[in-house]
Amino acid sequence: MAAEPTDLDETRDRDDARGLDDLRDQARRWLDDDPDPASRDELQAVLDGLPASAPELADRFAGPLTFGTAGLRGPLRAGPNGMNLAVVTQAAAGLVAWLAAQDATGPLVIGYDARHGSREFAERTAQVATGAGRAALLLPRPLPTPVLAYAVRQLDAAAGVMVTASHNPPQDNGYKVYLGAQLGGELGAGAQIVPPADTGIEAAIRAVGPLADVPLGPAGQVVGDDLVVSYVDRAAAVVDPAGARRLKVAYTPLHGVGAAVLTAAFARAGFGIPGVVPDQAVPDPDFPTVSFPNPEEPGAIDRLVGLARRTDADLAIANDPDADRCAVAVRDRGAAGAVGVAGVAGPAGANGGGGWRMLRGDEVGALLADHLMRRGVQGLYATTIVSSSLLRAMCAARGLPYDETLTGFKWIVRAGGGSAPLVYGYEEALGYCVAPEHVRDKDGITAALTVAELAAGLKSQGRTLTDRLDELAAEFGVHHTDQLSVRVDDLRIIADTMARVRAATPTTLLGQPVTEARDLLPEADVVILRNEAARVVIRPSGTEPKLKAYLEVVEPVADGDVPAARSRAATALAALRTEIAALVQGRAPY
Repeated sequence: MAAEPTDLDETRDRDDARGLDDLRDQARRWLDDDPDPASRDELQAVLDGLPASAPELADRFAGPLTFGTAGLRGPLRAGPNGMNLAVVTQAAAGLVAWLAAQDATGPLVIGYDARHGSREFAERTAQVATGAGRAALLLPRPLPTPVLAYAVRQLDAAAGVMVTASHNPPQDNGYKVYLGAQLGGELGAGAQIVPPADTGIEAAIRAVGPLADVPLGPAGQVVGDDLVVSYVDRAAAVVDPAGARRLKVAYTPLHGVGAAVLTAAFARAGFGIPGVVPDQAVPDPDFPTVSFPNPEEPGAIDRLVGLARRTDADLAIANDPDADRCAVAVRDRGAAGAVGVAGVAGPAGANGGGGWRMLRGDEVGALLADHLMRRGVQGLYATTIVSSSLLRAMCAARGLPYDETLTGFKWIVRAGGGSAPLVYGYEEALGYCVAPEHVRDKDGITAALTVAELAAGLKSQGRTLTDRLDELAAEFGVHHTDQLSVRVDDLRIIADTMARVRAATPTTLLGQPVTEARDLLPEADVVILRNEAARVVIRPSGTEPKLKAYLEVVEPVADGDVPAARSRAATALAALRTEIAALVQGRAPY
């Protein structure tokens, strides 16, 4: 026999009904203002599915997308909590209104990748700009993000917009904002926005009235190919014209927009044209051959490594879909601690030297820094709080200025506050800036060229990138890094985990007392733990629904025995990973 409903049950039912009515009203108001018929049909279908579709409707109206790492990013779907024409129209209107309020002169330059909706969003942004009386310059086709960052400086733009979700899943898109020299200053000219610009633009977006009242002009002026040629010429100039060029490279753009620009830059610099993975060469917004279009994800570069093995390549390079990141894979000599490529090379050390492994971002970061230092490049070298401490040690030993910033290139390119000219910056997430005067952001094209220059020079001496890494280890110790990532469906899990870490901060790491425990709130949602044996940095991702823990151990090299030091470091890092995994999962005995 069913229980009789209680007063509490009836109250809860009334509250649920009122909440559903409020959601329905919000959705209807959105429908009335949405300029996209397809988006309106999509949202109407959700409304028609009520009450069963209530959770989905609630998620779409959970709140507006807000400016995060230099702009907006979210799933392609109708409603304020998604990327769609209505959200883009509002964002563009807020941006141009903010630029006008700052008395910024010059055009708005707009680039876009090949994702679903990217061109449409770019053209709508241009229409909003011209409708407000500001010139809009549209890049000629889907192009890498560094080309847009270059264009902002080259065209003396008031600001730039890049429509991209970088390496996010295919159902996402995004909207990155860059400032020109007038508002960004010397350090931020052509760089991603930072506070207070982000909060100012956010407020201007929220102040936009009905979208029907936003005037739309023509879709701007399409920039000629001479801009792309100029970018390629400047990119090729980052390498020494007298350097070695004999190198066979395998390459993939991971279905993104990097192939044409990278191959042109390699040819312009005098390298042979890289071999490109055939079924990943053409831009495809569905990314059909990878489960996740991020070269850091397991299996993402399997096809690349397969091509490198078949063609006996010296080096394998991957860009992410918007080509601002660069991944590098090398032949694996079976060194302890090496990371095999899933499905291709097998476990580290199991190939008898015949497999390949992808270098960690910290390894490439150190290689590039060392290469520039050996070339005599003087100035500031910078990285972030989550990167390896090796760059700090290199700069200290070689008498070069060094700075460490919060995560993200919007901070790296502003490192040092102008105390010394920035000449190089990197972040462990495969982002490298080797020519800040060319692109003041991470640039996967120039990074690839510089890696190729280094590899070709070493090849001419009968040596490899792994030989150079061994040299650095012998001089500075083995700096072994790893990352623990926890992907979530509910962002509250991340907030709860960070709160738990703060409430029960470990007092030891690898059995030794923690000598430094830093909480960067409110500046950043980051916890840093350090002792003589290890360093751990825990933070939420700025671009994906992930909690990340960055791990490092430093192992001195005794009597020149680098392999033994690597083996000890690998063992220590595995133990540290187990400790931190337990901590973030709420199982640590602290």
